[in-house]
Amino acid sequence: MRDLDTRASATPNSDARIKASDLLVKALENEGVEYIFGVPGEENLDFVESLRTSNIRLILTRHEQAAGFMAATYGRLTGKAGVCLATLGPGATNLVTAAAYATLGAMPMLMITGQKPIKASKQGRFQIVDVVAMMRPITKFAKQIVNGDTIPSLVREAFRLAEEERPGAVHLELPEDIAAEVVTDRALFTARSPRRPSCDERAIEEAVAMIRAAKHPLLLVGAGANRKRIIGALEGFVEKTGIPFFNTQMGKGVIGRFHELYIGTAALSDGDYLHCAIDRADLVINAGHDVVEKPPFLMEHGGKQVIHVNFSPAAVDEVYFPQLELIGDVASSFRRIAAALEPSPGHDFSYFMRVRETVLAHIRERSDDPAYPLVPQRIVADVRAVMPRDGIIALDNGAYKIWFARNYLTQQSNTVLLDNALATMGAGLPSAMMAAFLNPGRRVMAICGDGGFMMNSQELETAVRLELDLVVLILRDDAYGMIRWKQAAADLPDWGLEFGNPDFVQYANSYGAVGHRVGATEDFQGILENSFRDGGVHVVEAPIDYSDNKRVLIDELHESACVVV
Repeated sequence: MRDLDTRASATPNSDARIKASDLLVKALENEGVEYIFGVPGEENLDFVESLRTSNIRLILTRHEQAAGFMAATYGRLTGKAGVCLATLGPGATNLVTAAAYATLGAMPMLMITGQKPIKASKQGRFQIVDVVAMMRPITKFAKQIVNGDTIPSLVREAFRLAEEERPGAVHLELPEDIAAEVVTDRALFTARSPRRPSCDERAIEEAVAMIRAAKHPLLLVGAGANRKRIIGALEGFVEKTGIPFFNTQMGKGVIGRFHELYIGTAALSDGDYLHCAIDRADLVINAGHDVVEKPPFLMEHGGKQVIHVNFSPAAVDEVYFPQLELIGDVASSFRRIAAALEPSPGHDFSYFMRVRETVLAHIRERSDDPAYPLVPQRIVADVRAVMPRDGIIALDNGAYKIWFARNYLTQQSNTVLLDNALATMGAGLPSAMMAAFLNPGRRVMAICGDGGFMMNSQELETAVRLELDLVVLILRDDAYGMIRWKQAAADLPDWGLEFGNPDFVQYANSYGAVGHRVGATEDFQGILENSFRDGGVHVVEAPIDYSDNKRVLIDELHESACVVV
């Protein structure tokens, strides 16, 4: 997060005049904006002209939704607000899903949209919807610019709100006539890093006492802990105390070391082997709990105690009512707790370690299964085998996401990008494109179902145009597999969820990518390896057999998980 500094970054001549769109671009440059992703329209043309001579790079996408996903992922990976652009009406409405994706997923992002002239217009209500009102419920800040002189302060406020905890999407609407008007070349505001407030010392002391008194303490790493400063603090806490940890889906990979203390990912709400450890714990230290994620445990009055460690107070509901809250800088809180603790002889982690071995054994099941179509366990294992320690996978949404959340072991933070907040389809490919764009030289793979891939598949052209090195894995089952699985779990007839698909090999080739089809299970890993070795954009189609979903993810776990342990 950056804060407001009232000192001007430059003090222009008070008589100097500048076009408002030029002033907006200067304000964005002042915020350190490197890229703007989007699809401009007629109402953006002054702004686009101002960008032409800027050092900000405009990256055209084929759909505004993909531009929003890319900007949000830029924010997720850098901590700086990504910026996306759309015109009025349908361009702006196409950003709605990306806005919700960024806000629920805590990714800093600024959306800039155009609008018809607000002082005088000869086109009536053509293409006009109240975009600001539409964006307000799904952003942290939404404002129409009605006076070009206010641009510097509005831009600074938008970035401040987008990047402060909890991060999210913000929106500025620039009407066509405001963009074209001539205004004073005003001084810009500079950003500085603020000192975050620290947790009260008495709360730290109480947390230390609770951890010392517990017999089976357990650390939970949630979505809000996925910040650069927090990662090191959590690793230091685990190293100092020896307390085992697990994570939510969006907290996956935050702690990249100490695999001997990692006991699993809460990919399901309950009933998994991991939940046996959660049930046994008498104290859960919750780092970065975020109510957007499904709760990985259920609290009951008189049951386990919970310490909430976050930037903001807990949002209390029926399944989350922590007994102690440590509010303030999360990294500082964990460093201070760790400094006051040593490994305790009163702690007993033996059951947690048995759960860990059970989870790992379950992950290994069918990981070398030669069946064709491929089973999810084999797919996860082969992907893990070709991805190095710093390799990044970006998951779209489908049943395979649960398999990867449970079975894919991480070794470095931010190497598994998934969305378990809005949980939208269509984000996997743009998210992977952004990861590849920001990390040249690292292996990046988009993992999509055939349904989710086709929702933004046109961005293959963008990926090829940007000369990305990217492998796109399409898991084909010719259906909306996640909903089909839920349908089966509810003992409903298998109906209404199947569709047809294009020839994905020819489809990829038509964009200038390289298409591959996995014809035998033993060829799968080699195709992935060769695709990375050759570079460029590769699309790999692999048929997947989801028949194990209900047995492994529902029946077997609910009936016998803790009995096995």
